[in-house]
Amino acid sequence: ADAVVFLQQAAGTFPPSTETLDQKKMQFIPHVLAVVAGSTVKFLNSDPTPHNVFSPDNEKYNLGTWPQGQSKDYVFNKCTKFPCVYTQLCRVHPEMEGFVVVLQNRYFAVTDREGKFEIKDVPPGSYTVGVWHPKLKGQPKPVAVEAGKPAVVEFTLAR
Repeated sequence: ADAVVFLQQAAGTFPPSTETLDQKKMQFIPHVLAVVAGSTVKFLNSDPTPHNVFSPDNEKYNLGTWPQGQSKDYVFNKCTKFPCVYTQLCRVHPEMEGFVVVLQNRYFAVTDREGKFEIKDVPPGSYTVGVWHPKLKGQPKPVAVEAGKPAVVEFTLAR
């Protein structure tokens, strides 16, 4: 679970989106959030206790601390090398940890509990598929996508 599988490069322009990373039951939900470069992430606090959001990675930021029901936004537009990973932490609750993974294109998926994923609407062509996981590593793999046919890529992740 929680591996991000993605096309390393894809032609085209990919509009950013707005996504939500919630703080609920003392956890970042989802634990791993993948977004296209330039996207805005809304950090929502659904817990009855104040939370702080900061990241020590890349350009480093600290959004401060805020109470239940409020949110703060951050735009992930400073990445130059993909994937660009930001560990999300809370200064109030050091046991909390989540991840925002910023990618060059919209062709990505986060694996489910069984490690399965589906990347939809990939145009025909030859690509390299990468994988990122918070604790494990995997090697990129080539894949050829044909129109109207599913392509299968399997990864073995290890320390």
